[in-house]
Amino acid sequence: MLARLLALLLTLAPLPAGAAERIVVFAAASLATAMDAAAAGWRAAGGAELVLSYAGTPALARQIEAGAPADIFVSASAEWMDVLAARGLVRGATRRDLFGNRLVLVAPAEAAEAAGGPVGEIGPGFDLSGRLGGGRLAMALVAAVPAGIYGREALVSLGLWEGVEGRLAEADNVRAALALVAAGEAPLGIVYATDARAEPQVTVIGRFPAASHAPIRYPAALLAASAHPGAAEFLDYLSGPAAQAVFAAAGFEPAGFGPAESGSAGGP
Repeated sequence: MLARLLALLLTLAPLPAGAAERIVVFAAASLATAMDAAAAGWRAAGGAELVLSYAGTPALARQIEAGAPADIFVSASAEWMDVLAARGLVRGATRRDLFGNRLVLVAPAEAAEAAGGPVGEIGPGFDLSGRLGGGRLAMALVAAVPAGIYGREALVSLGLWEGVEGRLAEADNVRAALALVAAGEAPLGIVYATDARAEPQVTVIGRFPAASHAPIRYPAALLAASAHPGAAEFLDYLSGPAAQAVFAAAGFEPAGFGPAESGSAGGP
């Protein structure tokens, strides 16, 4: 409880002094590693200064609703972007999907064999409950955070949810869920493939079929209240070849990969 309170206080902390002179980007926590690398390329090319603020998508969206001074929102959920658009808080004409992702099951690197070893693609007969042993399954909040919502959807579609729903270790965002596994506090966790790739202390032991959950998309848009003249340029940079190459190297998928999208996912 204390850890969650501290995390909330951090997401609500004021932006650094002078932030109004820089482009303020609110981005989903799962983007942190790749976004930092893309931002370094932007700065090296002479781009305007940036303030990058990472947290769970719902926390960022609620800060925007409360009037937080930001220029760009990069969400891990189409529905949260829809919520802000419906309230006139984003510039709809600037909205675009930047890339996609996949869900994986991870274990602590040193205990991967004890967790049963790799299984490839996870199917309906997978004994997830048995592999947990006496531990819990680390996930982002399954009722609020996109990674958790996608994860629950995958488990339900594969018939695995009932066996683990009372054995979850829920975290405020997907990187916090990843940290639980990396620290050995949870024997297994469901995270994005890119998170697993960025954390050497975990090993992927299974992948969820893309058809088991709604397509994972990262929509981005300028916020209606943005007045920074360089914000649109940075958003275009994120859509351009240099930044897209950075995100691809980090394991993100092209925005149009996978099965056709039948509706938005990862809602509030």
